[in-house]
Amino acid sequence: MNEHERTIKSGINDPQVGTVTSVRGSVVDASFPGKLPPLHNLLRTGDDGRIVIEVITHLNSEMVRGIALVPTQGLAYGSSIIDTGNALRVPVGKRLLGRVFNVFGETIDKMDPVSGGEWRSIHRDSIPLSQQSTVSEIFETGIKAVDVLAPLERGGKAGLFGGAGVGKTVLITEMIHNMFGRHEGVSLFCGIGERCREGEELYRELRDAGVLDHTVMVFGQMNEPPGARFRVGHAAMTMAEYFRDDMQQDVLLLIDNIFRFIQAGMEVSGLMGYLPSRLGYQPTLGTEIAKLEERICNTATGAITSVQAVYVPADDFTDPSAVHTFSHLSASIVLSRKRASEGLLPAIDPLQSGSRMLVPHLVGKKHYHVAQEIRKTLATYEDLKDIIAMLGIEELSKEDRKTVYRARRLERFLTQPFFVTEQFTGLKGKTVSREDAIEGCERILNDEFSEYPERAVYMIGTIHEAKIHES
Repeated sequence: MNEHERTIKSGINDPQVGTVTSVRGSVVDASFPGKLPPLHNLLRTGDDGRIVIEVITHLNSEMVRGIALVPTQGLAYGSSIIDTGNALRVPVGKRLLGRVFNVFGETIDKMDPVSGGEWRSIHRDSIPLSQQSTVSEIFETGIKAVDVLAPLERGGKAGLFGGAGVGKTVLITEMIHNMFGRHEGVSLFCGIGERCREGEELYRELRDAGVLDHTVMVFGQMNEPPGARFRVGHAAMTMAEYFRDDMQQDVLLLIDNIFRFIQAGMEVSGLMGYLPSRLGYQPTLGTEIAKLEERICNTATGAITSVQAVYVPADDFTDPSAVHTFSHLSASIVLSRKRASEGLLPAIDPLQSGSRMLVPHLVGKKHYHVAQEIRKTLATYEDLKDIIAMLGIEELSKEDRKTVYRARRLERFLTQPFFVTEQFTGLKGKTVSREDAIEGCERILNDEFSEYPERAVYMIGTIHEAKIHES
């Protein structure tokens, strides 16, 4: 029996003991003639209590139905089942930094287990509106393309869209690096339905980049039952809330992939026998997403800012999972495979990415107008690409040629060498303040660098480095 099981069992004075009456895959029914366990309580059964079940619903005055968080092989009709008296709990505190956990708060990084100390229930209410901060603030990442074109909101939610191999992990790792450097906060990575390989690779990349000591990682892997995958997001949120509320720090919460959370909920709903709604999704889809997402917010003392990788089924943005997810997001960062192949890294698509924060009264009139002018210039360049490909740039009018030169320099200025890729590129990483990034874009739009070759503004930090680069 592991330490967590001992911790839970030691707190039971008079455990309620019931009997397993039905086992259908991950769904277990149990009879408790005395007192019914409350919803969300953990039940333990099997050898040494190894099978963990969460109460989902009460069937009648004596019967409960729960979903198993571990495989149920070997569980039989008539087995005794114990109410632990607690909901699922996870450890909290600074001791979590640099470690990797599963949904039960057990370490899975082959190092010493985290035992004792404070453990908290994963089922917690969101902060009341009266205690939330009403001030909208920009969360600076130090990444030019994000801060200028899709600024994140402190305490807000941003969606990260992109296929395999376009740089999602690199962007996430750089944000973790900058989070500690710029905000002295902590980062928390939550892998929902992750492949084991992806989790292991990210762990090594964070360790090699030197940012693991400021990061907590929580995984509900693809091979785990749907109950565990469905609850791992709540476990990560509980850990993040400790750093925000008790340590009064800013937290960067990275979730990969929020669609897998919805998918796990759909599996649980199907197993429980609930009538599906549109396209087979669970009838409680909106409530389940809201319960998780509404816990991500900022208070007077700290904030949880979230970046969530979003998979859109069949690229259908009218899919219920996409519609409900988007209603919570304040920014969208779209990664483009075409830009990645052209070496324009980070491969953020400036025309598809956007943010609700990009309005004059929040970011300032200067930032707003520069961002609009960048989009206009790049959109015009996109329209002219077919003409350039067929007839050549010489056939364009003088004004159009100027627009093309401006756009190409803007594209290159929005590239940036990352700290976490120094060992691969040989280029020293740079962070750039929002003011410096806006100034650089504005000067390029004003044709101040029209005499410089395009490579002068490629992979630099602030625009002032262009002159040094040329000399």
